[in-house]
Amino acid sequence: MTEPLIRTKQINEEVLYTDERIVRIGQKDVASLKNLAKQNSRKRVRLCAHLDVEDGLHEMFIIHTKDTYVRPHKHLNKSESINVLEGAVDLVIFDETGNIKEVTKLGDYASGNRFYHRLSDPTFHTLVIRSDTVAFHEITSGPFKPDDTVWASWAPISDSKSGMEASQFLASIRQRIEGFLRSES
Repeated sequence: MTEPLIRTKQINEEVLYTDERIVRIGQKDVASLKNLAKQNSRKRVRLCAHLDVEDGLHEMFIIHTKDTYVRPHKHLNKSESINVLEGAVDLVIFDETGNIKEVTKLGDYASGNRFYHRLSDPTFHTLVIRSDTVAFHEITSGPFKPDDTVWASWAPISDSKSGMEASQFLASIRQRIEGFLRSES
């Protein structure tokens, strides 16, 4: 029997905040988060280990399924790092006009791929999930301010009514990654 997820308060179908001052995350917690991600409309979920948006340090355990679209974006005035716990994902860096500059293949430690990536400069980036699901730990500075995120004007919004535009864009990014990696080798 699976133990319940740590005590949380649900903000919406994608965001949970811990209700505990000492946070411990294990495999059963990640499994519970994966189940939650599969049940919601955008197929993603995050558990915030910090207590609220005003905290100076934001730590999140995030699950994305394979078809999750992460709109390319950059963060102003903050660094961001991710550490892959399970699964495989490409972290893609773009120039200001949407050309791919860099692709980092990330996976868990045992995969042999890089498992950690940190961005310190405001650089357009996205995640392209390669496995059925990916679980990662993300750390960034707080407090959360929506104006600190700049969305790429050359990429569709993620909650369009049909979702087709975003899924077509994601498919094109996957193809562009393959072309980019072939040209780099």
